[in-house]
Amino acid sequence: MKGRVLTIAGSDSGGGAGIEADLKTIAALGGYGCTTITAVTAQNTLGVFGVHMLPADFVALSIRTVLTDIGADAIKLGMLANAAIIEAVAAVLPKTIPIILDPVMVATSGAVLLPDDAIAALCRHLLPRAAVVTPNLPEAAKLTGLPVATDEDRIAAGRALLTMGAAAALIKGGHGTGEILTDFLVTPEGVEAISLPRLATRNTHGTGCTMASAIATGLAQGMSLPAAVHRARTYLQEAIRTAPGLGAGHGPVNHNVRL
Repeated sequence: MKGRVLTIAGSDSGGGAGIEADLKTIAALGGYGCTTITAVTAQNTLGVFGVHMLPADFVALSIRTVLTDIGADAIKLGMLANAAIIEAVAAVLPKTIPIILDPVMVATSGAVLLPDDAIAALCRHLLPRAAVVTPNLPEAAKLTGLPVATDEDRIAAGRALLTMGAAAALIKGGHGTGEILTDFLVTPEGVEAISLPRLATRNTHGTGCTMASAIATGLAQGMSLPAAVHRARTYLQEAIRTAPGLGAGHGPVNHNVRL
């Protein structure tokens, strides 16, 4: 087991996204996962039916407690729920550990998970700390105010996120159309397109959490960012392809897949 990852995110009672997806992904890729839970949700494959947010000071205490004993080689940020939690997290995040920021705003089911004031706080306090930010297309549009209809638009949005302070941006193409799904890894060195066949499936719950946690695990294990992104993309593709088909809505992926 190599690579300590602290995931700071919400809990999914259905087990397909959030903290639960993060821990499964980290373990599948050979890392060691620790957690700070920001919110507890009542959800399944059909939607989010309730959210209970934890106090911001308790979230900060959880982070400090893990880092002062076990430590971390990478930190993954997922659902942060509100501006107070975002500010508390930013205040205790170390400057020497790579931060993977998954700007969770809307669940696969359509539930809003981050209000506008919290989005502003995320851009102000956390985006400049991110080694990589991993928005899907609606999130990239919301963060930058730019269109994301074309490949050129998506690359421009990635570059805008770098201008806003992120060290790198992965613009995910899952919400696009066409038989080929393309993600764009945008760094100061250039742009890399990562393309794979789009899988026709309803089982996409938790894919954003899974991708970000897989990247975090790679960075924690000493991989370069491009290598971590490529491994994460391969892992997620296979996890979607072999999804167990649970539930009547957007089902979870198969986190148990081994590369």
